[in-house]
Parts: sequence; structure tokens; C-alpha cells
Amino acid sequence: MARTRTPVVSGWFTENAPDGGGFRLLGTRCTACTAVFFPREDAFCRNPECPGGGELAEVPLSPRGRVWSYTDGRYRPPAPYVSDPAAPWEPYTLVAVELEAEGMVVLGQAAPGVGVTDLAVGMEVEVVGGVLNEDAGTVWTTWLFQPVGAGA
Repeated sequence: MARTRTPVVSGWFTENAPDGGGFRLLGTRCTACTAVFFPREDAFCRNPECPGGGELAEVPLSPRGRVWSYTDGRYRPPAPYVSDPAAPWEPYTLVAVELEAEGMVVLGQAAPGVGVTDLAVGMEVEVVGGVLNEDAGTVWTTWLFQPVGAGA
């Protein structure tokens, strides 16, 4: 049985950016003040200094950025978080990345095989698509960060 590829959060990223850029995070830009938001904002501009009257337009965000900070998760989250105690725990690496053009910091997991020893503050990374989880009928997709030139 074929599984359906489904984003973990609809509208936060695309695997086919409209500019031909491949995988990209999607944000919104206010046309009145040019502020950019991620996660996307569809109701109102969150910039307190915005003059108002603008529209919020979807924009693909920078595909690259620089490591701002990073850490690893080596323990299973405690209650009330749901975690199958029978499943083996897999440590993961979290990366905070300052996006190249927007200057905003976005948090995400590192690509498989990338650990804290592979990262350094200021290192150039790129956003790539990945799999967060799989179940009987669905492959849940998300964004990941990997060092530039590391391959997918």
C-alpha cells in the first residue's frame, strides 16, 4: 500500500517553491511594512510599528542561513508528552538558524547523520525536506537543516 506524503503543518513549507527553488519554508510578508513572519501569519501584521493597511502575502524564505545555536535531545520527553515507551529512543539535534535574507532565526531538527559535533556557530546550512514520522498510511514530512554541501 502506498503511503501519502503529508506535511506535519500545512502551509509552513513546500517541496516545490514557485521560483523553482525546490524545498523552501513559507512565510508571509506584510505589504505595508515589509515585515516577514515564520511561522506564517494570515490574520494581521504582528509588527507593532506597522502603519497598517497592508496585505499579508505568502513568500518563500531563504533556502540558506547560518547556525545561530544548536543542541541535542538525548532523553525521552517526560509526561504529559506522549511517547511510546516500547519504541527505542533516538537522540536528535536541534538547530537554530538565522536565515540569510530575512535575518530571522528559525528552529528545526538537523538532517539525519548530522550531530552536534558536525555543527559550529556561524556555519552555513540549508533547509531540506525530510521525514518526521511514518505510520501505516502516511509519511509525515517536515523541514530539516544540513550543512551546505553535505548532500541529502
